[in-house]
Amino acid sequence: MSQLRRTKIVATIGPASESPEMLYKMIGAGVNVVRLNFSHGTPEEHQQRAENVRAAAKAHNVTVGILADMQGPKIRCGKFKKGKTFLEPGQKFILDAALPLEDGDDERVGLTYKELLHDVEPGARLLLNDGLLVMDVDHIHGNEIHCTVIVGGILSNNKGVNRAGGGLSAAALTEKDKEDIKTACAIGVDYIAISFPRDGRDMEYARALVQAEGSNAGLVAKVERAEAVLDENLRAIMKASDAVMVARGDLGVEIGDAAVPPVQKRMLRMAPKYNCPVIVATQMMESMCENPIPTRAEVNDCANAVLDGADAVMLSGESAAGKYPVKAVEAMHRTCLETERHHIHPSTQTRDPDSPPHSIDACIAQQAMEVANYMDIKAIAAFTQTGNTTLYMSRHLGDVPIYAVTNEQSTLGRVTLFRNVIPLCMPANYGPQDAPQATLDVKQRMLDDGIAGEDDFIIMTFGTPMGMSGGTNAMKIIRVGGDI
Repeated sequence: MSQLRRTKIVATIGPASESPEMLYKMIGAGVNVVRLNFSHGTPEEHQQRAENVRAAAKAHNVTVGILADMQGPKIRCGKFKKGKTFLEPGQKFILDAALPLEDGDDERVGLTYKELLHDVEPGARLLLNDGLLVMDVDHIHGNEIHCTVIVGGILSNNKGVNRAGGGLSAAALTEKDKEDIKTACAIGVDYIAISFPRDGRDMEYARALVQAEGSNAGLVAKVERAEAVLDENLRAIMKASDAVMVARGDLGVEIGDAAVPPVQKRMLRMAPKYNCPVIVATQMMESMCENPIPTRAEVNDCANAVLDGADAVMLSGESAAGKYPVKAVEAMHRTCLETERHHIHPSTQTRDPDSPPHSIDACIAQQAMEVANYMDIKAIAAFTQTGNTTLYMSRHLGDVPIYAVTNEQSTLGRVTLFRNVIPLCMPANYGPQDAPQATLDVKQRMLDDGIAGEDDFIIMTFGTPMGMSGGTNAMKIIRVGGDI
């Protein structure tokens, strides 16, 4: 692509997009991170998709991150003998925890989550199929939850069940998730998304499982429970996570659709304080499952996420199973790019002016962004072992592209999610005395890749001595065609 886009695009891979040919086109159209949905597929299928993604990225000579999304405790009804039933408002219907999952009929259906019996009481409201059907609990009798249908419609196999207002006791990580985490770590994914965390403890538990596998994959908390958006819990989740996702589908079912936009904006305001990237997800270009162009409302939704400072926007069914996966990426790309082009902000404004940096590398990151916005700087080249320096830089508003210069493959994958950060692989592993050579190498790379010309100025940040993790303590301004 001829123009750099600061907001990243996450695309879900599925039947419509898993072929090597389609992945090549989608990455060419602008995908930065692919999402593997572990609600579907076998470990072998996920492994193959990851290999296809890496091959397509290599063909484009770019780094594309891989996000493994755990299914979580998705509560579902069972199946119907006839495949579905039609529920009329006022009709009585039973959710039967003792019924075999294949034996649903017009009067009752089984449940995958037997503990629902203990999580509801008379008067509780249940939302099925993402809130399209609504039932109120009348009473519980043995293993049966007796309900009255409030909003009717077709209820088919395996549809989700939520409780309005939250309050379900299901743990964030199921036994399936624990096995899937092992698979994701073996594949070598860059991020693992945890579904339905209630608080920071759920994320800490997930991190322990990931670390036990010898992986340093980043953790993304999918905020989709009513409990999770309470200020105390949300702060704890952000502190314990490497990124958060505004998972607007299940979240909207639990807290109500009208409550989601202010929660999204609140999350985007809070996240910079905890150096926590934010992904905005669910139905961003939903109409493109069937149509080759998005609606104006969808374009506005995506643009508003960009204007609010989202690190990434995500495609779900549009890219996984839609008719136009490449066009969906292209639509998201041009929406982000055009919005960024017109997004004017004060040159020194940070994304979190009330929370000053408290470490040397964070201070260097802030000063680099300040200088870049005051001077005519073409690019920032940040030497980094872990990606942290570029994460700190990306928390500040600025238009100058930030290049994460490293030979650590895990770091290259990690920064694919950071706003305005581009992975730049340098083959050399620089040692304590190699700062002059590193400067020469990065200047030559800027010239070779067309990032900057000989008369352009760039900022370089690094640690002295070089090669030490967390040691960024120096910044210098250099002319690409000049002396060191």
